Amino acid sequence: MTETAQLEFEMRFAGSAGAPGSEAVRALMAGYRPEAGVHDEMMAEDGRPRAHWLPLLNLLAGLGPNEVRRRFALADRHLADAGVVYRVYGDETGAERPWPLSHLPLVLAEADWSTLAAGVVQRAELLEAILADLYGPADLVRQGHLPAALVAGNGEFLRPLVGVKPAGGHHLHVYAADVTRGPDGRWWVLGDRTQAPSGAGYAIENRIALSSRGLPDVFRALRIERLTRFFQALRSGLAKASGRDEPRIALLSPGPANETYFEHAYLARVLGFLLVEGGDLSVRGDQVWLRTVEGPIRADVILRRLDADFADPLELNAHSRIGVPGLMQAVRAGTVVIANALGAGLVEAPALMPFLPALSRHLLGEDLRLSNLATWWCGDPDARAAVIGDIRAKALAPAFGRTLRGTLDNMGVNGADLSREDLKRLIAAMERRGTDFVGQEPVRLATTPVFERGRLQPRPFALRVFAVRGPDGWTVMPGGLCRISDRPDARALSMQRGGRSADVWVATGAVPEPSLLVPDPDQVEIRRDTGALPSRAADNLYWLGRYLERTEATLRLARSLAGQTSDDGPDTGDGPSTRHVADLLAAWGATPFGLDDYAEIVREALGGTSVGAAPQLAREARRTASVVRDRLSPDAWRALADLTAVFPRPSSDRNETVGDVDRDGDEDEADLFAAADLGLRTIAAFTGLAHENMYRPSGWRFLDMGARIERAIAVARYARRLAEPEAGSNLLIRLLELTDSQIVHRARYISGPSVKTVLDLVLLDETHPRSAAFQLDRLVEHLTHLSSRHDGRADDAARAALRLAALLKSADPAEFDADMIMDVEIRLMKLSDAITRRYFGESAGEEPADEIGPGGGSMGETGGP
Repeated sequence: MTETAQLEFEMRFAGSAGAPGSEAVRALMAGYRPEAGVHDEMMAEDGRPRAHWLPLLNLLAGLGPNEVRRRFALADRHLADAGVVYRVYGDETGAERPWPLSHLPLVLAEADWSTLAAGVVQRAELLEAILADLYGPADLVRQGHLPAALVAGNGEFLRPLVGVKPAGGHHLHVYAADVTRGPDGRWWVLGDRTQAPSGAGYAIENRIALSSRGLPDVFRALRIERLTRFFQALRSGLAKASGRDEPRIALLSPGPANETYFEHAYLARVLGFLLVEGGDLSVRGDQVWLRTVEGPIRADVILRRLDADFADPLELNAHSRIGVPGLMQAVRAGTVVIANALGAGLVEAPALMPFLPALSRHLLGEDLRLSNLATWWCGDPDARAAVIGDIRAKALAPAFGRTLRGTLDNMGVNGADLSREDLKRLIAAMERRGTDFVGQEPVRLATTPVFERGRLQPRPFALRVFAVRGPDGWTVMPGGLCRISDRPDARALSMQRGGRSADVWVATGAVPEPSLLVPDPDQVEIRRDTGALPSRAADNLYWLGRYLERTEATLRLARSLAGQTSDDGPDTGDGPSTRHVADLLAAWGATPFGLDDYAEIVREALGGTSVGAAPQLAREARRTASVVRDRLSPDAWRALADLTAVFPRPSSDRNETVGDVDRDGDEDEADLFAAADLGLRTIAAFTGLAHENMYRPSGWRFLDMGARIERAIAVARYARRLAEPEAGSNLLIRLLELTDSQIVHRARYISGPSVKTVLDLVLLDETHPRSAAFQLDRLVEHLTHLSSRHDGRADDAARAALRLAALLKSADPAEFDADMIMDVEIRLMKLSDAITRRYFGESAGEEPADEIGPGGGSMGETGGP
């Protein structure tokens, strides 16, 4: 930005009510006291706000405290609604945690940002050159620029790849640097991220939360640089590296248990990548193939988000269950681009830092633009002696970034914080194997403002800056991921150890050009195919449909039982149909056997821990959906989150309100009925979103097939239990209620229900959307379509569905008995097995791990209750 533009930019806000020096701004900054000797981003040394912060402070002051709080609540609501979460390793519950947002962005001046961005690009080029040498001629070691022990002692040095040039020509495609400022305001690099840098997806969500939800008018007024060019460069750079016009790009994730799985799914969805896990890929003929429902297809580019050591259990870590056997051979053959290349984590090592200034002059012919945190590698005897001699003034860390078991974790420790005994043990370990340790100058992180209890407070921060290799070189994200500690004295940061994140605003003053995360629409050819569907994704979509339908069945039974004393119920008190429904819930696995109190039975079904209880089924549905989150809209995901919130927690502490339902641990029939009703409406909302908004290729078909087959099984079970030969009207009315068929039956028959008319409606009528025959017709339609896309012939699953549909079409309801209905149930389960064998690859004949069907058994080979 020119000086004229800068002056114009600042003058735009000079006359506002919150102008510099006004009471509103002074009130906003009252009590803000940065720590002495620490650089603060907002406040200069003279106690005044820095010029590039003034526009933001003026606008916030003009909003007033109440409006600011409301805006920040909107940003938090967006993150909650979008399901932005992360996991903490070591958390015994394994629970996802809400993504913590600091509502105030980190604001950087354009000139300052340009210096930082140039330094990040130089550092990426330097690390690329080091990797090319160490996996190539190794001149740096041969000529004495790097000690051999520093390379050979690093677990990230993959010897099988020495001499192998990566496909696409580069080791690094994505790079990130963790930086903060020193007391003089200069940027310092705390660490390099070359293995699989994370955080870019969270940076997008931070930006959306503030720029679109919390402070949209402020964001537009300040003319902040957009992030989209960065993601366009990532996508087009990977495409160029593949050498193909329309490459197939997969994002390889360790799976839903990973701390940043949300980000994997989010990036795959917004960038149009296939989200895959190791089990989705195989190597044949030196080529990586993706297992899909239509057969194996070639994978051209893999953007990996798992550590290299786990990538191939055949040649690397034999204990890995998340890698791709044979991947190293495909890498050697040059048939797949991997970003970043396996082995790129070698240059993340803190031990490399003290050598980088000299390596920059040697390899690039220029000094480093960004200084390192002062570091001593203890593999050098002189450096080790210097560190030990002044150990209480140093921070100690693992030399290669990995936890030293029983000695030092990967976050390191300050020598001043150690007891005499701990220091003695640590010094002994350093003298025994100094190559494993580095000493560093203890860092005092720069601070940035946060809102805390309605006031601005300084808190330590570190900034992660991202760069990607695009078609024309490196592109730096104009912003990044700012991580802020809740502790004023923090010296190291990790979201795993608490804290919050912030958006990063680069204030240019120029009107930003509108852009999209995807390529220019005018340069894209028209197509209607959404791409391949991995078998694992199909498997989970199928079971998502089944779990939701299974939850609905439990809710219908519980609602029916909760309303058994109403005037509209089939009978009152302990009538035969009421007892049958209670027995169905027990046989369904929703409640323990032996309960007699109907209210207690309903409470167990809606809040218990039995495998078929509604809360457990809803959580399984959400867990299964998390694996295919990239294929669900944000609205659909929110509906699933709402479903899990409907039910009371299985504990004595249930004092809460969900929707219109009061939870006090002592619900009456009306409360229980309302809870079941709310759950059913929430499932209907998800189903409506899926059917109206989900694109109709294979993914939607598997979701719908899962729901159809589960509904058909449930209807058959209801009919087998309630439509006995001598069933009275109460039982038949209950069956019509459970299958949502009362209105249709009343409109069709003047007389009351009979076994024949009810069975015809709920089992055999292919025009009734709740009947078993209707579900079979839809299954035939889906399976016929899927098999025709493969080779045009009906496969085993399609033929089984056709046979069963024909049986129902030709059946006489007067002849249907319990044995015939049981036969339909068994055929439906065998049809499910046939679908599994045909479409779900290596998981043939199995549900996703640890999945249990109603009644405690697998839904595969067993009959119903």
